[in-house]
Amino acid sequence: MLRAGCRAVLPRRPPRSAPLSGAGGPEAASGGLRRTPLDALHRSRGGRMVPFAGWSLPLHYGQGHLQSHLHTRSRCSLFDVSHMLQTRVYGRDRVRFMESLVVGDIAELKPGQGTLTLLTNERGGIVDDLIVTNTSEDHLYVVSNAGCADKDLAIMRGREAELQAAGGDIHLEVSENALLALQGPSMAQVLQAGLSDDLAKLSFMNSITTTVFGVPGCRVTRCGYTGEDGVEISVPVGRAVELAEQLLGVPEVWPAGLAARDSLRLEAGLCLYGNDIDETTTPAEAGLLWTLGKRRRAAMDFPGAAIIMAQVKEKPKRKRVGLTSVGPPIRPQMAILGPEGTPVGTVTSGCPSPSLGKNIAMGYVETTHSRAGTALDVEVRKKRHPALVTKMPFVPTQYYVAK
Repeated sequence: MLRAGCRAVLPRRPPRSAPLSGAGGPEAASGGLRRTPLDALHRSRGGRMVPFAGWSLPLHYGQGHLQSHLHTRSRCSLFDVSHMLQTRVYGRDRVRFMESLVVGDIAELKPGQGTLTLLTNERGGIVDDLIVTNTSEDHLYVVSNAGCADKDLAIMRGREAELQAAGGDIHLEVSENALLALQGPSMAQVLQAGLSDDLAKLSFMNSITTTVFGVPGCRVTRCGYTGEDGVEISVPVGRAVELAEQLLGVPEVWPAGLAARDSLRLEAGLCLYGNDIDETTTPAEAGLLWTLGKRRRAAMDFPGAAIIMAQVKEKPKRKRVGLTSVGPPIRPQMAILGPEGTPVGTVTSGCPSPSLGKNIAMGYVETTHSRAGTALDVEVRKKRHPALVTKMPFVPTQYYVAK
């Protein structure tokens, strides 16, 4: 029988209890945790609240993790992701500022277009994974992971000061907006009812500012963390509850929490910062070289470029891979064993897949064992269990591209 629990939902790193920013200047909850603007709504709907990256967030609701996961795959769910850091970068030098920190080609982004990119250090390690959007309103919109908010903001503030001291035109502003993620195959049908803009014209990783169900000033970005068609809506904090209640008033839309978000993103082969990527992993090891812009590769002008580009040529010693198995669930920190029973890697995320009915995981293995179809073992409670290196995503993604 498939177990619904997914224990990989929390990062390995201990969360910071007091991030530098967040939606609406969140109040402190018990234990020093911060609360999103939707905190009371979560509790009123039976959300089981847990600590995550210094915030109090719903793990799941009354229907449970398994039902919530499958509902998102077949219909539509609403996630509160207001804990994530949202910043706006203004000024003539905003692209130069951003490209001094990340590996992506920000200059090539068209108005309204965004990209996933990596903030790297001089050792080639991944400080965070970000979404950077070149808005049509003369600024860059940046979304960072909540657990990295303190360090990301410190790095960005430091670079801002450096460029300003050198005469650069740059200004960083932290957004107090809430952030809602509406995800699933019926998202477009649900959201279109509250928009005058035509969603059919909005492709994956593109963004518009619009009025959503009567709430003006919302930034709608077609993206998400589930592998399904979806949007993230940055909404003025004072009207976040109103918009969430309007969306949840549609029978198709269920509230969903961290447990479903984690199993959905794992099925989609997406990394969780702190588990699957961190400052000790490089883009080459993580299979994220596609985030490096062609122009940036040639210029080698991003942090850690010499190390990262050397790995592009010589191949890294380890690689992130997907794994599937039957039997006991695969969990983070379990050893991955080669044919002789010797350790060749470590699991970083894992849970039973509600969609597939078998165990899925990702982890890092020695490159010689990374080819899809390679038979390995995972050590579960001191016993070896067969696992197969499997291409990701485990479940095909449904990202929308306008025709």
